[in-house]
Amino acid sequence: MSTTTKQSAVLIQQESEFGAHNYHPLDVVLCRGEGPYLWDVDGKRYMDFLAAYSAVNQGHNHPKIVEALVKQANTLALTSRAFRNDKFPPLLVKLNQMTGFDKALLMNSGAEAVETAIKAARKWGYDHKNIEEGKAEIIVMDGNFHGRTTTIIGFSTDDTTVKGFGPFSPGFHIAEFGNLEAVKSLINENTCAILVEPVQGEGGVVIPPKGFLKELRALTEREDILMFCDEIQSGLGRTGKMFAFEHEGIRPDGVTVGKALSGGVYPVSAFLANEKVMKVFTPGTHGSTYGGNPLACAVANAALDVLVDEDLVNQSATLGEYMTDRLRKIDSPHIKEVRGLGLWAGVELHESAGGARRFCERLQEEGMLCKETHTHTIRLAPPLVVTKEQLDWALDLFERVLKEG
Repeated sequence: MSTTTKQSAVLIQQESEFGAHNYHPLDVVLCRGEGPYLWDVDGKRYMDFLAAYSAVNQGHNHPKIVEALVKQANTLALTSRAFRNDKFPPLLVKLNQMTGFDKALLMNSGAEAVETAIKAARKWGYDHKNIEEGKAEIIVMDGNFHGRTTTIIGFSTDDTTVKGFGPFSPGFHIAEFGNLEAVKSLINENTCAILVEPVQGEGGVVIPPKGFLKELRALTEREDILMFCDEIQSGLGRTGKMFAFEHEGIRPDGVTVGKALSGGVYPVSAFLANEKVMKVFTPGTHGSTYGGNPLACAVANAALDVLVDEDLVNQSATLGEYMTDRLRKIDSPHIKEVRGLGLWAGVELHESAGGARRFCERLQEEGMLCKETHTHTIRLAPPLVVTKEQLDWALDLFERVLKEG
């Protein structure tokens, strides 16, 4: 169990007493961040190896992003989409130029972006394929994590997420992740789309077999089905490409992005798609009061510039290969498997190791923050601004803790 000071203990107690217990965080109370580092209320510094689930790919409090936030906040924060604002169009242009998709629909949270994709897929199915109203079906993958709305959790295979929250929306079928034949078996005349994470982040950085996404793309094209990739965690440089689907040389019909789209300083998400998909939306069919607000757009614009100007995608590719190689060389009886792509790795432990959380707590004591997922996996995702020297410090510590056990 991690030790806490009087100050942090009071804050933890207040959170426990007055907040809903829908998370199980490590007992560290953070108050400041800069680059790959975080500081707690007692002034102790930590290396961040979770990056707010990839939301802070650009590092904590990146000065260019914060400057854009402050400048816009002092000028105009919100208009709603009842009126136009001067920051929205330039961001749309930048997203088009950077990603190659025709259009963008901006929302706030990642789950909202996924809900937008679901609506787009169904409406396209009715308009384009003449599926009977109310019968459209979407194929998803087991082990998925797309958010926590009632529609989305209805096709989760995680009992903790699902149990006690039904009834759920119909129209979803779950295939085995990485198994093309399983996907084929679920396709019928009502299938309008396949929704897939190119890498399952919450699942523990689970990477499908090589060629799966490429074969999936070919299948959707043959069957006249949409393919949507959820890249809310995997996108914007995390895997060493702008998008994880690029590793397979494919282009889906649409993609969801969020988290790093704002560099972690403001909630911004988007559904990006080609014209054939996006034209299903007409005035009144979808919206968000805050979606596309000038503050969000100014922040996202700056966050995207940082990714490009600091070459963070290539940084992730180069250092990511180094990180994964080092992790695979760790000689520890606790390690069952290491999965990595870019600066993103899942270190799965044997059940005999006693769970991943105790190692995360030990690493916290030594000044490194990471988090367990699905009991036995430690997920590692440093901000993409991390240097090789900083990475080595963290990996040396990680190796020592895993060996000491």
